[in-house]
Amino acid sequence: MWAKSHSIVTKEVTKEQMWKLFADVNNWHTWDNGIEFAKLEGKFEKGNHFTLRPKGGPNVKVELLETIENNSFLDVTKFPLAKMYDNHTFEETKDGLKITNTITVNGILGFLWIKIVAQKIVDALPTDMKEQIKAASKL
Repeated sequence: MWAKSHSIVTKEVTKEQMWKLFADVNNWHTWDNGIEFAKLEGKFEKGNHFTLRPKGGPNVKVELLETIENNSFLDVTKFPLAKMYDNHTFEETKDGLKITNTITVNGILGFLWIKIVAQKIVDALPTDMKEQIKAASKL
């Protein structure tokens, strides 16, 4: 298993603002430059799924495995012979809101999907999380 995390602490947004940003999947393209679109039918809740198209890539089905409102959510993308988990947490601390994103990959072909997909996502996390905070601060 391979896992990488990035955290940032900020006083610019609340956990409620961050939750509202992510729960509005159909508008992710307005703040995430790496995707063409994301489409969710129904609620942002465990058991539901959404379709996401990375720029220059194919449509990907992402399943919501766990959603705890204003606290965290975990999703999974299934690739041939591997799975990529994406965990987002929002934790209040004395220094501000601690936002953590952890990407985990496992499976026989995990090494391939790390190279093709996951490492690029991890490398972009510091910049992406700043953009998320900027977008959420307007909500």
